[in-house]
Amino acid sequence: MTPTLLDRLLLISELFQRDLERAFTGTSLSTARMHVLWVLQHEGPVTQQTLAERLEVTPRNISALVDALEETGYVRRGPHPTDRRAHLVALTGEGVTLMERTSHEHAELSATLFEAVEPRDREALERGLDAVAARFAELLAAAMAADPSGESTP
Repeated sequence: MTPTLLDRLLLISELFQRDLERAFTGTSLSTARMHVLWVLQHEGPVTQQTLAERLEVTPRNISALVDALEETGYVRRGPHPTDRRAHLVALTGEGVTLMERTSHEHAELSATLFEAVEPRDREALERGLDAVAARFAELLAAAMAADPSGESTP
């Protein structure tokens, strides 16, 4: 039986997850914590409320993630410049260093993976992956709008 597109995407997802688990072994990091760091790297200092919205988690969950990252020295909380009730979460120097190294490693892995594709096919692969991701996002948004509870009916 020929694998479907979804079969292939699930395999890549599984391989990626296993690589993350390998990379995080022996560290205080997890996928959720790295997601927080990724948002901070790309958006700069933000409130915990903004982080919770970006990660689609509860404020309580984001508090625990930020607490853990603060304990390990990757982020710090500081006063918000215009809202005295809010605090901004920002990367520390150690957090910036980690994310720069991570970005470099991602670029290297991307290049290595791209080497498996014929040079003449690389642009088409990028366009195809972008199209698949966009279409999947559309389908998911439509499904969520139709059933915001996330429950499917048989």
